[in-house]
Amino acid sequence: MKLSYLAVVSLITGLSALSQNSTGPWPNTEPQADVKITGHIFKPPQLPPPDLGTFRIPAGFRLERFAENAGNVRMLAVSDDGAVYVTRREQADVLLFQAGTNGLSSGPPRRVASRAGLHGIAISDGKVYLATVHEIFRAPILEDGSFGPLEMLIHNLPDAGQHHTRTVQIGPDNMMYISVASTCNECTEPNPENAALLRASLDGKKRSIFASGLRDMIGWGWHPETGELWGMDHGIDWLGDDIQPEELNRIEHGKRYGWPYVYADNQINPRGDPPGGLLKREWAKSSTPMVLGYTAHSSPMQMSFYRGGQFPAEFIGDAFVSMRGSWNRKPASGYEIVRIRFEKGKPARIDPFVSGFLSEKGEHGRPAGNAVAKDGSLLFTDDRNGIIYRLSYSGEEKGTLKTSSSIPPGPMLKQSMAEVRLPLAMADARTRTSGELKIRSSAIVEGGTIPPIHSAYDQNVSPALEWTAGPPSTKSYVLLLEDPDAQITPLPVVHWLAWNIPTTALHEGITGADQLRVPSGMRQGLNYTGAVGYEGPRPPEGDPAHRYHFQVFALDKELALNPGIAREQLLKAMEGHVVAKGLLKGLFSRPENPRKPE
Repeated sequence: MKLSYLAVVSLITGLSALSQNSTGPWPNTEPQADVKITGHIFKPPQLPPPDLGTFRIPAGFRLERFAENAGNVRMLAVSDDGAVYVTRREQADVLLFQAGTNGLSSGPPRRVASRAGLHGIAISDGKVYLATVHEIFRAPILEDGSFGPLEMLIHNLPDAGQHHTRTVQIGPDNMMYISVASTCNECTEPNPENAALLRASLDGKKRSIFASGLRDMIGWGWHPETGELWGMDHGIDWLGDDIQPEELNRIEHGKRYGWPYVYADNQINPRGDPPGGLLKREWAKSSTPMVLGYTAHSSPMQMSFYRGGQFPAEFIGDAFVSMRGSWNRKPASGYEIVRIRFEKGKPARIDPFVSGFLSEKGEHGRPAGNAVAKDGSLLFTDDRNGIIYRLSYSGEEKGTLKTSSSIPPGPMLKQSMAEVRLPLAMADARTRTSGELKIRSSAIVEGGTIPPIHSAYDQNVSPALEWTAGPPSTKSYVLLLEDPDAQITPLPVVHWLAWNIPTTALHEGITGADQLRVPSGMRQGLNYTGAVGYEGPRPPEGDPAHRYHFQVFALDKELALNPGIAREQLLKAMEGHVVAKGLLKGLFSRPENPRKPE
């Protein structure tokens, strides 16, 4: 009977991490992996929901069932007037509950939206935003709490694969943020928007990668006092019962968070290697380690920051996370609500807060969503049993309701670099030199039109380029493609950033990887979309032709820069080492009938 739900798997990997580079036989290698990993597939028996009295909750708190028999209830959202909304992935809809004077549901729910794959939900400025696998929808919230017509803002989020949940929120900077998980447990994603947090305009017409290396960050949010963004990321499976921990990260623009090659505090994943011969220890240098970790395989879901109202004042600024529970660990972990304690805006530790879904006999439910109700109580869902719970505080030490629920926008606005306008790299004082390079392309004549295949509206393939050699002191070349004519900031808009180029020619169709084998050792940084490598011209409809500047610099050294850097880091490293430079300009306008419309 025990084996009906338990399988023990022992994995012995003898995977080579050797990285061959075309400049010589096996240079710069990493040690061969020889790691024994013992993991479990352990799914505890599914049992009925526990009696309310068996839950372990802090003193002074009371637990009730807000609603029952609600189906596969997942993510929660609460409107300004106290209406409670919950998404149901299996039923592909959104239910509306109205809270009564006792804080519990006042009657049966109403279905207010229905779309296949629906999961994420956010409410902002009287509107609801809904996330499915590929789409983001928006609708006005009507007086009776129902939704108006759903408007599709985004239709082309990446394919899902292993992780098909999407979450959406509106930030304090009035931008839309969308979490897109990885397609796999651990792999090199062909689409850079997977395993990432995206940032988009509220109309969905412009979006970019805000942060990457996030395997499956379902729960995240902004600290109500500092305005900083924090998120809980799911760890990799099959690294062992206690590896990897679930990660709490401070999410910042342009940063990477390890996945798939490193994890936790930048520990090396023994499986898999970055493309182009890049070493995992080099990948780790560009990765931001976690701030706090929690028990491996606990499966963090929705996160909510407490802004006050009912719980004691010490809870203000803390976060609650629903841990849905493990399947890849023995003993089982998760099946609880945890509290992330923040001290002066910084996370100090993660503690169990509501326990009781897991017993020696099995699991009694799986927490998924949570949200703070208008009265300051905490609501959380059990998506297996169809129950929404309400945790209220009845003790004497009550907190005060914050009069403003606004989150400081400063940290997010600062990261957006709004209104920053800088000179082209050619005109930057750090690239000053008297040496000249001549650049030409078989596809582009000086000042001529760039063919559509090289634009993001078509094949998005980089053009072939070549240039004259630099002076004898030249050791490498740098390439920047910039657009100073866009209506967005920061300017110039970076479309391509590459360094340590060992040759005076690049073939058409350079792949988007941190490091290349051809040409050997060339590295690439972040373009304006937040992805690595070339991103072709994409002027918006109505704009006149934009000028695109292909700029090549000869340097008297190779640059010891981590992969995935941005423009400013590159220019800073180039200062004092530019011995020649050249420019090729091309023009491009949006086609009337683009092959890849917005």
